[in-house]
Amino acid sequence: MPASDTHTATQEAKTGHAPPSRSSTSYRDFALGPFALLLAFRIVNALTLRTFFQPDEFFQSLEPAWQLAFGQPARAWITWEWTAQLRSSLHPELFAVVYKVAAELAELCGLGPPAKAELLLAAPKLTQAVFAALLDCYTWKIAEKAYGRGCRTAYTTLALSVCSPWQWFCSTRTLSNCLETSITAVAVYYWPWHAPGPASHDKKQPQIAGQDSPLHSSAQLRLSLLLAAFACILRPTNALVWIVLLLPTWWHASTRQRYILIREISLCGVVTIACSVLSDRFYYQAWTFPPLRFLYFNIVQSLAVFYGKNRPDYYLTEGLPLLLTTALPFALVGLWHGLSGKLSPHSGHTRDAEAQTLLSRLAWISLLVTAFLSLIAHKEVRFLYPILPFLHVLAAKPLDTFFPSHTSIPRKALLVFLLTTNLLIAGYASQVHQRGVIDVLAHLRHEHEARNYPASGTGAVTRPTNSTTAFLMPCHSTPWRSHLVHASLSAWALTCEPPLSIPPSDRAAYLDEADQFFVSPGPAGWLAEHMEYVDTVRASGSRSSRHWGRVDPNVQRANRRSWPQHLVFFAQLEPVLKEYLKESRYRECWRGFNSHWHDDWRRRGDVLVWCLD
Repeated sequence: MPASDTHTATQEAKTGHAPPSRSSTSYRDFALGPFALLLAFRIVNALTLRTFFQPDEFFQSLEPAWQLAFGQPARAWITWEWTAQLRSSLHPELFAVVYKVAAELAELCGLGPPAKAELLLAAPKLTQAVFAALLDCYTWKIAEKAYGRGCRTAYTTLALSVCSPWQWFCSTRTLSNCLETSITAVAVYYWPWHAPGPASHDKKQPQIAGQDSPLHSSAQLRLSLLLAAFACILRPTNALVWIVLLLPTWWHASTRQRYILIREISLCGVVTIACSVLSDRFYYQAWTFPPLRFLYFNIVQSLAVFYGKNRPDYYLTEGLPLLLTTALPFALVGLWHGLSGKLSPHSGHTRDAEAQTLLSRLAWISLLVTAFLSLIAHKEVRFLYPILPFLHVLAAKPLDTFFPSHTSIPRKALLVFLLTTNLLIAGYASQVHQRGVIDVLAHLRHEHEARNYPASGTGAVTRPTNSTTAFLMPCHSTPWRSHLVHASLSAWALTCEPPLSIPPSDRAAYLDEADQFFVSPGPAGWLAEHMEYVDTVRASGSRSSRHWGRVDPNVQRANRRSWPQHLVFFAQLEPVLKEYLKESRYRECWRGFNSHWHDDWRRRGDVLVWCLD
């Protein structure tokens, strides 16, 4: 009998049942039934999300996708990163296909413009729900590979992912970080963990990619590397994960294994780069390589600092607590155990050595990626998102140990408290905090539809009436065309282009348009300088006097903006506008709750819409 079978038989004799089987990687391992349940869960998650998180959710994915799908007349807002060729087009092209399919489906079903708009709103959410479900599923499968198939700790990992407030708040958003995290989890699962590592001393165990079954293992290694390469194209900082993972694998590999790694990395890298270059050539109409330009602009030119600079300890004191919430103490214990080799339940068994290698590598990836990203001045919690599934895997064992099957009543009460806390945080973050900036676009869209389309929702007027709106807010405070939808709903907002052509020594004094609006002489001064004369919208006076107010060269200067039908702004600006427009025909026509608090004073209070009578 082989040694592994002897070990299994011994365990069965001692405990009365066989220990959980270790999960060998196979495409057949994918659990379709659980995935279907997770997908249904994430679809509900995606369709019930009502709050705003990061502008990149829209402006780095859905806006360029909208333009790709519907062309220039669709009026998407294309930000400076795209004109500077800093972003890979692969991500928005995915959603462009989704938009085209949704639009064709709407035409096939004969949907009217309002119903079509709702379908276009839902389509990207449903797509991202698939990736969120894959993330949950493969986090669980990685845990099965580490702790044993069907074991309690693996299901604890799945529960951590499903009950995570951050996952509920973020995983179904169309951020590139979300897709990056899902891809990374799948790629790590298919990585050949049975290769010799520091925790393994069995010289007869299978080798990397091809010693036991060449086609099967090579295909899995290739899949892992292809996904890793795509994640790095999507977010160049994802290379940190793979450097930390690859170096020890390379160090402990044989000459033949290194040859196979070089061959597969070269093949997958060339294929992925070729696809990326051709995709970017199609999108930008020029030969370019955005990952290099991204690193040059953000690291060499330090333009990322323009969008914020954080303390070196930000990820330790804010980032990880926000990512993990109530799982933080268990993740820290699991991280320590992973680094010190204490998480493997049955030491000495071949599969346990493989499992300990996996857990140790996940711990080192989590530690070193956090440490390296802490050296970069501009920090955001979502930059750490790719290590969250690894932290959930590491946290599962300490959590399982602290709350055993037959735990005490005080610990059961604590577990209920932790779950309740997670639910409350998830509910507040996804349904309450910063919801006004989403709701206001639904209000504007529905008002536009009510004015232009029949109540039945089918058909459309020949020429929809143009609606005009100005957003007097810090730039990118709301989504844009992905939520406004209709091209006849015209709008403009304050911009915040970075100082691309200004030397670093002169950037401290640079003010973008949004900054200029709020600093001295303040919003009233900006309106007086950049908008038409207030007499053009004055409540009193004749139409002719308002007309001559628009065209009088003594009053009006070049490039002034006309007053729109709607003004959208945060409540903190209300006193200024009440004073400046006190005799105008603007009246409040909608007010929506946005947040109880905000770290940006310019975004505090409700969201208001003033309509021009």
